[in-house]
Amino acid sequence: MSDKSLTERMSLQRLTLLRPLAERLATDVCDGLTGAHKWLPPIYFYDERGSQLFEQITQLDEYYLTRTEREILERHAGELLEVTSPDEIVELGSGSSIKTDLLLTQLYRTGGRRYGALDISETALVEAATRLTQKHLWLSVDSYVGDFHTDLNAIPRSGRRLLVFLGSTLGNLDTSAREKLLRTIAGTLTEDDAFLLGVDLVKASQELIPAYDDAQGITARFNRNVLEVINRELDGNLPVEAFEHQAIWNSVEERIEMHLVASTNIRAHLTAIDLHLTFEAGEHIVTEHSHKFRIDQLRRELAGVGLHVSQVLTDDADRFAVILVRLTRHR
Repeated sequence: MSDKSLTERMSLQRLTLLRPLAERLATDVCDGLTGAHKWLPPIYFYDERGSQLFEQITQLDEYYLTRTEREILERHAGELLEVTSPDEIVELGSGSSIKTDLLLTQLYRTGGRRYGALDISETALVEAATRLTQKHLWLSVDSYVGDFHTDLNAIPRSGRRLLVFLGSTLGNLDTSAREKLLRTIAGTLTEDDAFLLGVDLVKASQELIPAYDDAQGITARFNRNVLEVINRELDGNLPVEAFEHQAIWNSVEERIEMHLVASTNIRAHLTAIDLHLTFEAGEHIVTEHSHKFRIDQLRRELAGVGLHVSQVLTDDADRFAVILVRLTRHR
């Protein structure tokens, strides 16, 4: 297979709704770090270094999520592709596409030939597309740099679709944001399509907290990396090591919360936007919510937007679920 034919099977499109990083970051920093309750959206974890750190996290013993979801897909990928028989697989937040490759390997058997990957990281998209087209000589990979909240409708269709959303990324959204995204997803599906959703399930905090606060401190570096991004993109002087990482289980909301906690009084300046920031010792920045799910609750959320659960696949310990979802048929 020549380089030209590899190139012909790869495409990259930057979707117009994605604003420049510094512009989006400036807006979110002004909104999130100047009020009484400070927060940052988790999207800014994933610069090149952050993506590398997250890949390290997925290899940790404590971080069961990626390993368990992969085990489910290894066991059931064949039957999932058989019952959905897609012409294409389209993935939201595709990242490295490593787990999705288990589905793509089966796609050839069902006659599908196209993979559409949507992610905010152009680097991750290019690396994944190169690896996949070299491995699967029959596969075309169309990559889209964009935001799955706004850009899903911009991805063209080439037949019956299996839409994939893995990694329990849905859990990063609160109830209203989940409803909005799921409604958008439902609006793109036809009765012949299917939606494959990976979600982390509610379990004991003794198992959950170490997954977000590992003994090697890699998750702590990943969490603090958002401050490195702010310093780099907005010409700031935030003292990154002056913030401590904390993972907290909120039993009422059934979610893990990642926090950065100021260890001392901090004054910083972001020159690019002329913004002065102040933090008192002990003040928290919430950087991520990771909601955990119960299947009955998720059934209700999906039903509320016109979707129904067709199949639930879990590991032997019921830690994680991969759920096959269809559009509700109107009688």
